[in-house]
This record gives sequence, C-alpha cells and structure tokens, in this order.
Amino acid sequence: MAAFPAYAKILFAGYGESFDPSVETTEMERGPPQEEVLNTQVIVSVQASILFRSAADAEAFETWYFDEIGRIGWFDLIHPRTGKTVKAKFPGGSIGTLVPLLPRFRASRRDLVIQYMR
Repeated sequence: MAAFPAYAKILFAGYGESFDPSVETTEMERGPPQEEVLNTQVIVSVQASILFRSAADAEAFETWYFDEIGRIGWFDLIHPRTGKTVKAKFPGGSIGTLVPLLPRFRASRRDLVIQYMR
C-alpha cells in the first residue's frame, strides 16, 4: 500500500479533527429521546495544511497523488495526533489548492481533508 510522503509535512496550525458519531435519535412522546448506535466504525475527517519545502516536493506530491494512489486510492498515514498508522484517503479525490508561500513556489502549502475509519 502507498504511504503518505514524508516530505509533505502536516502543520499544527489549522489542524482539526471531526466525525459523525453515527447515532440515530428517536424522539419519544414522553421522556428523553431514545438513541441507538448505527455503525461500529465512523469516518473521521482531518482538516490539515500540508507544507512543501520546495517546488520539487509540491510536484512530487502531485505525481504521488496521480500515479501512485490514482486520486481515489487509500494510503498509510501516521496519524499526527496518535502516532498510529491508519489507512486514509482524500474524500472525493480532492487535495485542495496549492498556495505559494515564497516566490517560485520555493515553499507552498495545500489545505485539504484526509479521512479514515475509526
């Protein structure tokens, strides 16, 4: 399986995690609502900014995205918070917009979402 490239650094600034708890709530005529867990696993979405320290790294990431994972493929990611390896993907195949931080893309970033099953 493909691995998330080591040269693509996940930044602390702008990092966030969210998930849908996959719980169904039924309102009752009397008393508190009844709740039921629908799925044993949930999809976790990680919002992150990826830093590229050179134009070559940004280009290499696109090559990895198109050629190695085929835009929609799964890859191994070392989770930035837990340090555990998770199988992840880009929802809808989107990797966000490449934004230059220095002239001639000597440094750049992408704001994107990564999803995995928990």
